[in-house]
Order: sequence, then C-alpha cells, then structure tokens
Amino acid sequence: MQTNLNPSARQGLRGLSNAQIVAFGIFLSRIAGLIRESLLRSTLALGPAADAFAAALRIPNLLQNLLGEGSLSASFIPVYSKLLGEGRKEEARKAAGATLGLLTAISGTLVLLGVLAARPIAAILTPGFDNSRYELTVDLLRITFIGIGALVLSAWCLGVLNSHRKFFLSYVAPVFWNIAQIVVLVFVFTRSWNTFDAATAVAWGLVAGGILQFSIQMVAVWKIAPDLRPTMNRSLPGVIEIRRRFLPAVAGRGVVQISAYVDLFLASLLSTGAVATLLSAQVLYLLPISLFVMSVAASELPEMSRTGHLSDLALRSNNAMRKSLFFVLFTAVIYIGAGEQIVDALFGWGSFSSDDSLTVWMVLSAYSLGLPAVAASRILQTSCWSLGDTKGPAKIAGIRVLVASLVGLSLMFPLDLLAFTEGGLTTEDIEGPHLGAVGLALGSAVASWLEVFLLSRRAKRALPELNSLKRLFFKIGVPASLAFLLAALLKFSTGSLPALLMAPLIIGISGLFYTLVSFRSGVEESHLVLRPVRKILYRR
Repeated sequence: MQTNLNPSARQGLRGLSNAQIVAFGIFLSRIAGLIRESLLRSTLALGPAADAFAAALRIPNLLQNLLGEGSLSASFIPVYSKLLGEGRKEEARKAAGATLGLLTAISGTLVLLGVLAARPIAAILTPGFDNSRYELTVDLLRITFIGIGALVLSAWCLGVLNSHRKFFLSYVAPVFWNIAQIVVLVFVFTRSWNTFDAATAVAWGLVAGGILQFSIQMVAVWKIAPDLRPTMNRSLPGVIEIRRRFLPAVAGRGVVQISAYVDLFLASLLSTGAVATLLSAQVLYLLPISLFVMSVAASELPEMSRTGHLSDLALRSNNAMRKSLFFVLFTAVIYIGAGEQIVDALFGWGSFSSDDSLTVWMVLSAYSLGLPAVAASRILQTSCWSLGDTKGPAKIAGIRVLVASLVGLSLMFPLDLLAFTEGGLTTEDIEGPHLGAVGLALGSAVASWLEVFLLSRRAKRALPELNSLKRLFFKIGVPASLAFLLAALLKFSTGSLPALLMAPLIIGISGLFYTLVSFRSGVEESHLVLRPVRKILYRR
C-alpha cells in the first residue's frame, strides 16, 4: 500500500480483497464519524445551533455531490482505469492532470461564489429559520464552503488511487476530517461554550480537516504518479470522453442535490430540531451504504470498466448485489427493530434527551424502509457507469427526487403536529422535536423503491444475465424478517438494561441468528461471516 503503514499492517491488508480493504477504510472513517456526531449531539443536541450547523454542512455539499466522488466515479475513473489497463500511461497521466486543473478552477470559483453569496443562499434554502438561526447559518456557510472545496479535490485523489488499485488510504482519509472536528468538539465541550460559539469552532475544524484529508491523499498520488501535473487542456481525447460522461453525471448528482436541498427547505419549515434530526438519522442510515455497498461498488468499478465482456460484467454485478444486500437487509431490520437503543447508545448523553433518541429512531426507521432499494440502486448505477451510460441513471434520479418530494410534502405537515415522547404520541404544543422529519424520510423510502425498479429494467436491457431482484430480495428477506422478530423480542425483554449494553447485545445475537438461518436457507453470502469465524476457531 502507499500509506505509511508498518510492515505487519501492510501484510494484514495484503490478505484482504479490494472490497474488504475499502470496507475497512470506510469502517474506520465511519467510526470516527459516529464519535464526531455523538460529541456534536452532546454539545448542540437538536437545538437552533444544531439546525444552523446542519444547514451549513448540507448546503455546500452541492460542490462535493456535483463535482466529487459520485460524478468522478461515473466519468473519470472508468476512462482513467481503461487507459491504464490498455497500457496508455502517458495519455492517462495527461487526462488526470487536465481533470485536476479543470476541477480546481470550477470548484474554486464555486467556493468563492458561495462565500460571497452566503446570505441570499441561506435565505432561499432555509426560509423557516428565525433570525438567530439564520444569522448563524450565514456565518457558518462562509466557513464550511472552504472546507467542502477541499473535499472536492480529495475526491479526485480518490479516483486516481482507486484506478491504481490503492484503495485503503482514499477511504480512511476522512478519518482525519473527523478527527479535526473531534478535537475541537472535545475542547469546546470541556470549556462549556455556548452552542453558537461551539458551532462556529466546529465549522473551522471542518475546514482544517478538509485540507488535511486532501493533503494526505495528494502525497500518495504524487508517489504513484510523480510526473502528474494539473493543466487546463480540454482537447485531449481522454479528457473529451471524461467530459462527455461527466456532464450527465453532474446532472444526475445535481438532481440528487436538489432533493437534499428540498429536504432542507421543507425541514426548515418544521418544528425546531427537524434539520438536525434528519442529519443525525442520516449518519446511521448512510453507514451500511458506505460499508457494504460503496466498498463493493468502489472496488468493482475499475475492474468493470476494464472488462470487455458483458457476461463478465453481469457476473461481477450479480456478485456485488448479493454481497451488498446480505448485509444491508440485516442492518435495515435491526434499525427498525432496535434502532432506539442504537441511537441512545451513540447519542444519548450530554444535552441529547431520551425524547431526542425516540425522534431520531422514528426518522431512521422510515429511512430504513428504503435502505435495501438504495443498496441495489448503487450497484446498478455502477454497472451502468461502467458501460458508459450516465444519462439513464441521471433521468431516473430525477424521477426519484420528484416522487420523494411529493410524498414527503404530503406527509410532513400532518406528522409535524405529533411529538413522540416517552409517554407516547401527543399533539400538545410541547418544546422539542416533532415527527415532521419522518414524513420526509418516508418520501425518500418510497422513491428509492421506484428508482431501483426503473434502474433494474434499464440495466437488464444491456445485461440480460443480471439476477432477478425480486427473487434475491425474497431469498435474503426471509432470514432478515426472522432476525427482525428476534431483535424486537430482545428489545422488549432487555428493556431495563442500559442502552450501551442492549445495543451490542441485540445486534450480536440477532446477527448470529440471521447468519445461521441464511446458511441453512442456502444463502451463499453467509460464508462471508462464517468463514472468518471458522478461521479464528481453527487457529485456536
């Protein structure tokens, strides 16, 4: 590996597959992210400063989503990987340098515009914020735009490293982004700063973390390709092909970003805490996608792009789909069955109340209804991108956004009249989070199933050997349903235990049961869990 790992660490990573290396890197970064989010919730809870910080983090994500990993995965990585695979290293180097130069110019311009136009941007996207939340959002936006700009360039580094099959550093690098914020959060928490000052300090920690994440990866890129230099050459054949794929990919990511902005816009109209509630639920919701889907998709995309046979591509896609869904289906049922204990174990301390835990769990459960569909969609998108098809997934993403917005809008205001407390549902006008955010999450879940249906039909036209998703969902869904019942039973039977003990207990017992039932049901992916366990037992 290109990282500064000690010899024993390098040897351990050599024994892992590319997907496992990516998953390990993502796991470390997500653990750091959970620690950051836990400290953030203990410091800001779900109050006004938390809403402002969540908005200031979400709004500049336009840069990262439009120009970052998703768009580069659809355009830059397939072309760059193919050039490397064909031995055209000089052409690949020039294409990578031109991509870096153009990306730097575009992202730099957008960062400057974001800093200068922070006030009108906040006014348009968070119209429901009162004066104090609005002013804090403006101040934080001017800071976070700079940090997100660094993450865009970090995504280019990821594309180069992945294409050279150097996966670990690119996915562990976000650990440094999180650590910078964790250091700031620990400092402000021990000093008992007010929430507005704390949010400003964490925003500067985000900037420092973004620069650190990019710098570490850039050093590794220079080690792999020391002659790589940024240029503005747009006429190279490789760059022309990247641009051809990039624009539809940006359009697709833009549609997804519009969805995020619509959610932010609508959530700002709900009770105080709705924006922060969505963000907290999304931290857990995205965890299995990152660990079990993106790890597989990221490692497979360069290989899919290199293969010239549709049958090989279909085989890789089928294997990736089965692996991803095996883990994601279990995570979804655990979130629904015992998510309250998981949320409470991670966030339930400091200023974060038990009512906050209940509310975040309700939103997380609604999101989880669409979690398997999101996992399948990511794999199907990767298959389409490897074929050079970026327009189709972009159009389907547009349909998903429209449906999610319409369903969410129809549900959010009626649900915002309700608050979920320890005493049950109430319609009283109490302080604290209400359930309007649940409506937005339900809209996302419904739209995710429509997206996977449309993507599956499109992908099958090009790859008729793809497995039937209906059959696959049913085969893995039976063990997952039984695991849900067990998790719910354990939740009620261990209700008196602390959440820090209950959460791992429920996950561990239900996970073992799910794996064994899957094995008995003929689900081959159960060996992904059983094989390492057998090795450990055999060594002993």
